[in-house]
Amino acid sequence: MSSVLRPATTGDTYEYRTARTYRPVSSHLAIAPPVSVVIPAMNEAENLPYVFKTLPDWIHEVVLVDGNSTDGTVEVARELWPDVKVVEQRGKGKGDALITGFEACSGDIIVMVDADGSADGQEIVSYVSALVSGADFAKGSRFANGGGTDDMTFIRKLGNWALCTIVNRKFGARYTDLCYGYNAFWRHCLDKIDLDCTGFEVETLMNIRVVKAGLRVQEIPSHEYLRIHGTSNLRAVRDGFRVLNVILRERSNRRALRRRTERSVLLDSVRGEVS
Repeated sequence: MSSVLRPATTGDTYEYRTARTYRPVSSHLAIAPPVSVVIPAMNEAENLPYVFKTLPDWIHEVVLVDGNSTDGTVEVARELWPDVKVVEQRGKGKGDALITGFEACSGDIIVMVDADGSADGQEIVSYVSALVSGADFAKGSRFANGGGTDDMTFIRKLGNWALCTIVNRKFGARYTDLCYGYNAFWRHCLDKIDLDCTGFEVETLMNIRVVKAGLRVQEIPSHEYLRIHGTSNLRAVRDGFRVLNVILRERSNRRALRRRTERSVLLDSVRGEVS
């Protein structure tokens, strides 16, 4: 699935592989797939200059999902990135905003970036490199070797570790970080994970369902900086319980699916013996 720059071959059926569609990413990498960056934002006008300043100029589009901002967020975004695609969020919650943004994307690769200035857009090259090298889902991690965080308290780190451990044991994952919103993936992954979550716990749901779907996951070391302006809507205890509920629900659904599969295999076997 690699899209690293190479000479065109005769009879190549993929239009995006023609030389003129490649986008230089660095001195040793060029890609053909268009990259969409989704930024959910509500009253983040002061932070957007920092966010947009770090975005690489080779990305295909920026999709800003506006959660009914009243501080000029949309106007600032259009001034900073004239071609920005603005989508109005009709529901509530980060999960709802991301799902809305994903639906509006036209790129083959989708990158999720927070609007509070905590993420460095220059890291996008690492995510995209992992995807064009064969991964389906590039998952940011603050605790992988080379990652870090300036924003997490001890209690949040402890909670993240505990929830991450549960997911690894229950679903066979090998994550070092669970509740982090800086991720990238091929668009086709959306057909396999079927997101149906509106809140902050959407990140955990994605991480669980990519494992359940058997997708190839590669963790990307990422550094999380402090929010520049404003206050976060994150509430450690409340949102921690919501994440736990998602884990338990997905575990229950997995067991139910296994039972249905075993019952179906048994019935097929009985029918075969009868016939």
